[in-house]
Formats: sequence, structure tokens, C-alpha cells
Amino acid sequence: MKHFLKIIVFIVFVAFFSCKKETKNTSLKAGSSKQWKPLFNGKNLEGWIPKINGYELNNNYKNTFQVENGVIKVSYDNYDNFTDQFGHLFYKTPFSNYKLRLKYRFVGEQATGGKSWAAKNSGIMIHCQSPETMLLKQAFPISLEVQLLGGVKKDELRPSGSLCTPGTHVVMEGNQITEHCVTANCKTYYGEEWITAEVIVNKDSIKHYIDGKLVMSYSKPTIGGEFLDATSKEVQVKDGQLLTSGYISLQSESHPIEFKNIEIIEF
Repeated sequence: MKHFLKIIVFIVFVAFFSCKKETKNTSLKAGSSKQWKPLFNGKNLEGWIPKINGYELNNNYKNTFQVENGVIKVSYDNYDNFTDQFGHLFYKTPFSNYKLRLKYRFVGEQATGGKSWAAKNSGIMIHCQSPETMLLKQAFPISLEVQLLGGVKKDELRPSGSLCTPGTHVVMEGNQITEHCVTANCKTYYGEEWITAEVIVNKDSIKHYIDGKLVMSYSKPTIGGEFLDATSKEVQVKDGQLLTSGYISLQSESHPIEFKNIEIIEF
């Protein structure tokens, strides 16, 4: 009997460590081919290009985009009044197939002069036109906007992760969508907590996630529609063209917002 128990213990011991080793090896193999790459170094805006409506490329008007304590801050501390200085902070290179993730949070009060709809309103713009092709007075790039929203009034729903389409169209469930904004299936965040936003771009299929939940999906983005006539002729002649790649930018729309842990995996 004692001999039998020793055999059982030995078998369990071997099985335990074999499984542990296998799990470890599987994990290493799964993580070795694709690694997260930081797009933000946490120290400065190296690799990022500001374009603010009414100002030349690389003019970070009134220090709208700042870096402090490992965070990119959209700040209006130096503004006397916000009129139409909608801004975008572009990453320097375009991407095609990838997974992007970051954390964001709205803070403080909206800048004086900001539109009511822009309160706790910002976005991650994907498949953007190049920053060099934007006009001096162009409020928004041709892009797909992963709209980031926060609750302003109690019980007023403002789901984050929605889709807006400045100069673009998309397809949902086989139908082309021409509405400028489509509401996401997401709850409303009312506080100043950090929220995780993720975007998966897989060929012509795009999905938005907020705090790990799928909130929006669509496909076949093309150039066209509202806001297209406010862009350069270089972009306008591409009306109807399928969007398969583009730049990523972070938006400033009059409400202070912070971004951190900006990372990407390319497929």
C-alpha cells in the first residue's frame, strides 16, 4: 500500500511540473511574435506633430498639448477664449493593420467659449489623412473618429467609443452609413477616472473597445460625405477611395483631457 501511494505521489508530482512547464513555454511562444510598442515616451512630444485649426503645422498654439508626469495633457490654461481652435496631435508615421490601446480621462472644466456639444468630448482619430495635407483652416482631418465622451449632466447618456466620420463613410451590417456619428453600445462615464480605449484595425474591419468591452464595429471605410469639401483638393479627388491605412491622432475640442500608456501592435 505504501509503495502504491509513493507511485501515485510521484505521478502527480511529474504531471504538475510538466503542466507548469508547458504553460510557461506556451505563454512565451504566444508573446514572442507580437510585442506592444509604445508611441509615447512619457517625457515629451517626440514623434508627435500638432496641427491646430488656423495655425501652421507644428505650431502648438498656446501650448495646447503638454507632457507632465508621464501624461499627454490637452490644456487650455493659456487660452483667454476658445473659438474654433480644434486641434489634432498626429503620430509621425501611418499604420494599416494594428491594435491600439491607451488610457484617457476628462478633467476639470471646459474652456470658455467651447461649444456645448464639445464638453467632455474628444477622440482618437484613425486612418487620418497626412498632417501635411491639412489646410491652414481645417478643423478636422479626413478620418474615422473613435469618439471619447463623458457624462456632463446626471442621467444624460453619452456613451464613449462611438463613431464619427469626418469626410468618410463606413459599412455596418451590409449597409453604407452616411450619418456623421453613430452611438456606441457603451455606458456613460461621469467622473474623472482613467478609462481604457482600444481599437483593432484588421484589414478593412474595425472594432472599438472601451474597458475591454466591444462597443462598435464596422468595415469598408471610404473617403466621402460631410466635411470633405472643407479639405484640400489632393484629398477631395480621392472621393470614394477605400481607406486601408492612415495616421493616428489625438483630438483637442475645448475640454481638458489626458492620455497615457499609448501602445500599438502591428499585425
